[in-house]
Amino acid sequence: MKNFTVPTRDEVSTENQAIFDNFKGTLGFVPNLYAFFARNETALADYLALQNRRSTLRAKEREIINLVVSQVNNCEYCLAAHTTIAKMQGFTPEQIIEIRRGRISFDEKFAALARFVRETTVNRGRPSDEALEALFAAGYTEANLIDVVIAIGDKTISNYLNSATRIPVDWEAASVLTDEAAA
Repeated sequence: MKNFTVPTRDEVSTENQAIFDNFKGTLGFVPNLYAFFARNETALADYLALQNRRSTLRAKEREIINLVVSQVNNCEYCLAAHTTIAKMQGFTPEQIIEIRRGRISFDEKFAALARFVRETTVNRGRPSDEALEALFAAGYTEANLIDVVIAIGDKTISNYLNSATRIPVDWEAASVLTDEAAA
């Protein structure tokens, strides 16, 4: 297998160097997976534009999507990163496990979202009618549905890139879910 490496600041374009500098200023480091995106002249900026686009979803809802999709896709890197971010958003470790399983007991609206996201990801874009109806019954709108699907696509991109390259995880590792309902 090819050994993929994380580029340094000096190995990327001037435009990507500016993005690296921004990460250093805000996070204190450049996450390895973002750094790998910078191997392509435009991919890092394009991906960040997608990830940071205006959305009808709240930050906690986006983290639910990120965690559920990353769990279904078994992306060790994204699970580690988004577990850290979910904690910063105020989710407890127990809630994060529920979110990753797609079975939330602590909030009905979040539960409908997690179920829909899990089914959509597992079934390659084809959730059950019941999951879709539950999403709308929980108060989500058609505009929200569009943002949910875009967020699923966003996270799938990073999950697949990490799975293909196995870029080293530079976040605190997420716990491994061992039961059959984990994925």
